[in-house]
Amino acid sequence: MIGRLNHVAIVVPDLAAASRIYRQVLGAQVSEPVDLPEHGVTTVFVELPNTKIELLHPLGEGSPIAKFLERNPDGGMHHLCYEVDDIAAARDGLVGDGARVLGDGEPKIGAHNKPVLFLHPKDFCGTLIELEQV
Repeated sequence: MIGRLNHVAIVVPDLAAASRIYRQVLGAQVSEPVDLPEHGVTTVFVELPNTKIELLHPLGEGSPIAKFLERNPDGGMHHLCYEVDDIAAARDGLVGDGARVLGDGEPKIGAHNKPVLFLHPKDFCGTLIELEQV
């Protein structure tokens, strides 16, 4: 069902500082920040030969990652994103197997302008999973 690893998301307390570390210290190609108000985050993508790192920072008062940053003030890994060919079929199969989809269960448009949804971490070894249709 799942395809390749699309990205690993890391919540950071300082997006500019984190971008600088990946760009200057690690020598990676780093995108410009993009605000995603509908998701309450600002994102930066670090391009790697085999996947991406998504740096996340809260955007606005109601950001869903603000509490994560309160609990982890230095930041930390937030989720893994896997690619799927058909997000509705993947969702239906997972729900049929007892997995829980977060939110209303309907895909939203994510940072890559593609449908995404999130799966409950308690159903996946304590890891928040994002599925992205490719």
